[in-house]
Amino acid sequence: IGRHTRPNRSDREAVSMRSFGALARKDSLRAAFKQKRLALSPEERASIDAVIAERVCELPEFESAQLIASYLSFDAEVETRGIIERAWQEGKTVALPRCVPASRRMRWYTIDSLDGLERHAFGMQEPAEDPAREVDLAVHKGALAIVPALAVDMQGFRLGYGGGYYDVFLAELSGVSVGLCREVQVVEDLAALGARERYDIPVDLVITETRFLRAHRGDEPRTV
Repeated sequence: IGRHTRPNRSDREAVSMRSFGALARKDSLRAAFKQKRLALSPEERASIDAVIAERVCELPEFESAQLIASYLSFDAEVETRGIIERAWQEGKTVALPRCVPASRRMRWYTIDSLDGLERHAFGMQEPAEDPAREVDLAVHKGALAIVPALAVDMQGFRLGYGGGYYDVFLAELSGVSVGLCREVQVVEDLAALGARERYDIPVDLVITETRFLRAHRGDEPRTV
């Protein structure tokens, strides 16, 4: 029976340096894509986001979903309030995430209004912690999850903010995930930019103002 060889110090240092390099590249890309989205005027962002929201609401996955689990946009993220309002109009249940301190996990709570939300230290608004309203998206197969991204590639991999919350969430999600991204933030391949790691999880769908992608499932990217 063979024995595993423990990595020596030089091997461990090499792995550590590669990890450090990947983190540095991701931080650099995050700064660049934040600048890209801020380069768009508020009017341009609003016009683009309205198109993205309409495309999301036209998805068969949106129409059939019983539960819409969405981020609530803030800063210059793709706007989601219109999607949330449309979901309510169609009688769907809406849930927002709440970050669990000192972890990479989020807990999801249903809401009936955008009033009364709590402000997180990072600036986004979150639902109150209410056990009666918590939903477990690991077992809720009828959910559509709306996911933010600083950038996304043709395979559905996304560049997030670095907290790892959505990678953990996507790995456990039983429903369908859709990433929202403006066209200026789409790249061919995040791996080629040194910004993909083994634990990164792609979304099922990507919606921009000009494209609808299911690329990571082997489909050809389509412009719609």
